Amino acid sequence: MSGEYDLDAGPDPATFAAGAAEPDIDESADDPVYAVGVGPGNQEYLTPRGERAIREADVVVGFTTVVEFVEDLTDADLLTCGYKDEAEALEEFGERVAAGESGTAVAMGDPNHSGYQFVGKVQDAVERAAEKRDADARPVRVVPGISSLQMAASRARTPMEDTEFVTLHKSGDLESDMDRLAAAATVDERHLLVLPRPYDRMPGDIAQFLLERGAAPNLEALVLEKLTHDDEESHRFTLAALSDYTGGTDPEDTPFSDLVVLAVRQSV
Repeated sequence: MSGEYDLDAGPDPATFAAGAAEPDIDESADDPVYAVGVGPGNQEYLTPRGERAIREADVVVGFTTVVEFVEDLTDADLLTCGYKDEAEALEEFGERVAAGESGTAVAMGDPNHSGYQFVGKVQDAVERAAEKRDADARPVRVVPGISSLQMAASRARTPMEDTEFVTLHKSGDLESDMDRLAAAATVDERHLLVLPRPYDRMPGDIAQFLLERGAAPNLEALVLEKLTHDDEESHRFTLAALSDYTGGTDPEDTPFSDLVVLAVRQSV
């Protein structure tokens, strides 16, 4: 994958990240670059292995809102970014890793649940920087974290084996993801755990879509906000009542925050 991509036309960094299994661990090889899931935002849910990768790094890269959760755990140089300057931050990260520094990229939750676009961008930056130096790229290894999805499954009592998980928290087209949600709710009659996309596919929008596709209006819907944080909240609706909060693309258009999981329970 090159450094230039269009998420509507491709290639998708998530597809790049999932293109092959990680290489076998070789203790004699160069130290890997780590992509660490920091958990849902409460340091009590950061794994010891993830904390060590952050603490021992020379340079840490991630979105500002993620790095803020772990900045007191390390003396590393912190490369923070938003969507607009993400490419520049990752390019610098890749160059410093290629120059021999130890690097860790941090993502919210668990990268395996909704962070593969970021993992793909990190891997691409590391490989391109190594190529410029005519050197072998260091492997990127994912360190899983506790996901807000796991917390939501616990709060909603929706066992993972009986639940369809769909993340909408990504860029690009969501049609196939929405179709999978509808099928799970109406044909397979499975519980749903959904990561909404701020702010155009928020819980009310998802509820309205499911109703239009034939989901039962009386299904229980839980909107779980800021899980594990001091200001965690849980809101209970029927699917029909939740659909009243549809519409809009800005924060002021919804009563819910961007740190939110939607759980929809099938009747038992």
